[in-house]
Amino acid sequence: MDELKGLIFSIEEFAVYDGPGIRTSVFFKGCPLRCNWCHNPEGLEMRAQIVRSPNGCLGCGRCDAIAKKHGGEYTQEAADACPRHLLRPSGVWYGADELCAKLLKNADLLRAGGGGVTFSGGECLMQADFLTEVAKKLHGKLHLAIQTSGYAPADKLRGLLPYLDLVMFDLKLLDAAQFRKYIGGDLSVVLRSFRIAAESGVELLPRTPLIPGVTDTPENLNAVAETIASAGLHKAELLAYNKMAGSKYKLIGKTYAPMFDESKAGVPDLTPFKERGIEVRIL
Repeated sequence: MDELKGLIFSIEEFAVYDGPGIRTSVFFKGCPLRCNWCHNPEGLEMRAQIVRSPNGCLGCGRCDAIAKKHGGEYTQEAADACPRHLLRPSGVWYGADELCAKLLKNADLLRAGGGGVTFSGGECLMQADFLTEVAKKLHGKLHLAIQTSGYAPADKLRGLLPYLDLVMFDLKLLDAAQFRKYIGGDLSVVLRSFRIAAESGVELLPRTPLIPGVTDTPENLNAVAETIASAGLHKAELLAYNKMAGSKYKLIGKTYAPMFDESKAGVPDLTPFKERGIEVRIL
């Protein structure tokens, strides 16, 4: 049988916002959703890509000329043509043992800092079989967390949960029509996964990105708070909108086009959470 492999676009050490303590964050390639505010666009496609940094560019146009021949896609040929070496691969295939060995190198340091490993993306559940294999091998050796939209088949999620210590679950937008407009897909899949996670006994931390006029509305925050309370949970995190979210689109030759007014970001009303006894942290 061929070895199961996973496509990873970044491994970031000493992360402090991706779960408790000091962590290593592993970013999986591929996502079934298309959030209008996505801040990791290089993680959307389930394929290796070449990304281009604009910092330090001489403006010689060599990479752009080659990309034009490939429909605007930067290729290894374009990377080789850059005199400043500003183009690099985004997406490396790892075997499960190879990735585990890499993550265990800092195990003592991560444990000492009350941390561990967080699997994110993209959407890490899009590579659920590989992720489960890695989690099995690391289970009991490191604190393991996922950061997920929950957009995955129920059996894949159920198969992974026994090997996790924490699920950070995105409850982004709880109106089905709005979800379809700004995120894509079927909201019922997310709500089903949330129920599965809540019933699993694994620690569950709901997270909501505060997107101006989209997810930070009183109606949406009330729906989020009610969903959290109905699951018997008492903690949540709200993620402040990052106005630099669109800066990475240039890396893959795309333009950031939000369907909302970025300037409208404000202070969210936490009343729906307080009324339900939910402790909220804003990151």
